[in-house]
Amino acid sequence: MLTGVIEFRIDRRSGVSTYVQIVQQVEQAMRLGLLTAGDRLPSAREVVEAIAVNPNTVLKAYRELERAGLVEARRGLGTFVTRSLSSEATTGGDAPLRRELAGWLGRARERGLVVEDVDALYFAVRDEHYPPPEERS
Repeated sequence: MLTGVIEFRIDRRSGVSTYVQIVQQVEQAMRLGLLTAGDRLPSAREVVEAIAVNPNTVLKAYRELERAGLVEARRGLGTFVTRSLSSEATTGGDAPLRRELAGWLGRARERGLVVEDVDALYFAVRDEHYPPPEERS
């Protein structure tokens, strides 16, 4: 299979290291079904050209993904996704939960909430339903 669709966006002001942002974005693309088993990740050179980062940063991110068992480097061929993290029932384009969330976000925007407001609200409610790992037992 050819490369799945992924465009990295690095926020240099976030305080999150670039390689971690790459790892998180690959994992998110896998959860959303944008990357599935067999898809090839962009080469380190392609990523460097697209977002102007050090090649070693990309390679570190890819090694981290490989250690997690999510991708596999094939010498001379590239780095390929080895499994899926998505659940079509919850993340697919027509999934009921996704439609509900899209509707909620539309209403929030109509009421004047900006993305930072939405993020704050999301994290507050998420933490009520999914306590931090140290609180789960």
